[in-house]
Amino acid sequence: MSLTPDDPTPDTPPEQVTAVAERRAAARAAKDFAASDRLRDEIADAGWVVRDGPDGWTLAPRPPYAVVASVDALPDRSAEPDTHRCTVALLVEGWPEDVRTCVEALLAHAPADVQVVLLENGSTDAGAVVHELAAHDRVSELHVERAAGWSQARQALVRADTAAVHVLMDLSTVLEGDGIGPLLDALDDPATIGAGWRGVRVQDGWTDFEDAGPGEVEALLGYLLAVRRSAALQVPLPAKARFYRNADMEWSFLLREAGLGRLVAVDVPVRQDRHRGYHDSDPAYRDKESRKTYDRFLQRFRSREELRLR
Repeated sequence: MSLTPDDPTPDTPPEQVTAVAERRAAARAAKDFAASDRLRDEIADAGWVVRDGPDGWTLAPRPPYAVVASVDALPDRSAEPDTHRCTVALLVEGWPEDVRTCVEALLAHAPADVQVVLLENGSTDAGAVVHELAAHDRVSELHVERAAGWSQARQALVRADTAAVHVLMDLSTVLEGDGIGPLLDALDDPATIGAGWRGVRVQDGWTDFEDAGPGEVEALLGYLLAVRRSAALQVPLPAKARFYRNADMEWSFLLREAGLGRLVAVDVPVRQDRHRGYHDSDPAYRDKESRKTYDRFLQRFRSREELRLR
């Protein structure tokens, strides 16, 4: 299939592409996902991408970068040896200016041997900025068509990484100095498997978490969290966590339960801008998924007083 010469503009899909997109929509409705994927590839071969949304599908010109169907299609390098010291992994779900602010601060302040990987988790308006930033030799890009839940996307980034230390970082976290080096220094201690900007401890009664100061903590928050890749592969992020809230605490306790080492909070020069994942998500979805994760956390750990720090 190819574009016809009389297309009115490059942004208007030809009729035959639209017809294939309609067939794909019918295949999806019939849950014939093999046919849906085949037709999506046919559309891509014609120079277009189909994007699914709550109000139906749209067609757009194919971007100048590779887009895979889902995070399951990303490379799995779990068995490969470490190739560098640290990768900072960022999930991108829109908000292009936030992406630019966060990455530019990382490149300005993080040690020169720190790599950055951007995963556009679903087709968003930030794809072009991700691609632009990936022109830097320390930045790489990944793009997936179908957005995955927080834990699934994060674990896919761990599997694709080959750094000794994998850093989870939210786009709302902006370095104002070297906020990565001190975390790496903390991990020089073989007894430490994770280091982060903000640590918490469980309140008595296990009804909530409260902030903890620098030093060993019961859990680390995912705003900025460095963990040994070997530990993240041995103890994956909680698979059922579709939303980030409380999932970082659950993962922290899973890591500590495994007896791999301790978690420490480190005072680093960062600021937090608007947290899009919380403030700009659907409140009903956010609260439902957060409660599911916290209930799961309580069921597993509420009686585990040996995991408390006194």
